[in-house]
Amino acid sequence: MLVEIGRYNRIEAHVVVGALEAAGIPAVAFDGEMSLGEGSAFLIPVRVMIDADDEREARAVIAEALGG
Repeated sequence: MLVEIGRYNRIEAHVVVGALEAAGIPAVAFDGEMSLGEGSAFLIPVRVMIDADDEREARAVIAEALGG
């Protein structure tokens, strides 16, 4: 089952997805194209989704990737 691990601007979302995938955790960014289609690239948050079983490890990877 997919769960939302966080909402980010487009750039942060791609950094998070890349960090998760580099750690072996499959991740998907949802809604990224919506922000472009609406002309508000930084106003509509992008949801990053992962498998529920990976949540604990994913939170540690994200904290390291975003420096906090």
